[in-house]
Amino acid sequence: MKSLFIILIGSACVGSSLAEPIRVACVGDSITFGAGIRDRKAKSYPAQLSGMLGKGYEVKNFGNSGSTMLKKGDKPFWKQREFGAAIAFNPNIVIIKLGTNDTKPQNWKHGSDFATDYKEMIKTFRALKSEPKVFICLPVPVFKTRWGITDKIVNENVIPATKTVAKETGAELIDLNTPLKGKASLVPDSVHPNAGGAKIIAETIAKALNLAATTGK
Repeated sequence: MKSLFIILIGSACVGSSLAEPIRVACVGDSITFGAGIRDRKAKSYPAQLSGMLGKGYEVKNFGNSGSTMLKKGDKPFWKQREFGAAIAFNPNIVIIKLGTNDTKPQNWKHGSDFATDYKEMIKTFRALKSEPKVFICLPVPVFKTRWGITDKIVNENVIPATKTVAKETGAELIDLNTPLKGKASLVPDSVHPNAGGAKIIAETIAKALNLAATTGK
């Protein structure tokens, strides 16, 4: 994909070679949606990312609570209206953050399909007319097993599988796990980051976009 953007993090200068704003689709589950965050429309990670990127970008939140990457999961993102809406948005950049809900027992019994389904989603977005650059994210830490979501599966299965998908597809990998390690106070219910945690997610993603832009990837 041709380089579409230049981001100067920490300065007032944001430039674009396009007349129209660069469209950024934030695809994900309840963490992308901003569940548990007071005033999520202003403090979810996509909302905070929008403020960091500035007027040259149109960032939209396509998070759907409970969604899985797995097509055989109990709530596949594939079947949610947000998936169709993200496709219709015809984004220039896609950020996928799925995998947390896939760790639930009823979902991970289909875990052998996780990488295959992930690759297909990347392929689906890349087939759009806008030829978007796709970034995929490692799940944030789970500090206590809740709703069947477990950090053991995140670390032993989902993270390795996501890294493999990135390697095999060439999608840019964003590590959202390490920045929140040891920061349980930013994840009050042990699964969903609060506004402070969402800020760290947004900052991490903004830096990844900046790196991709400056290196021309």
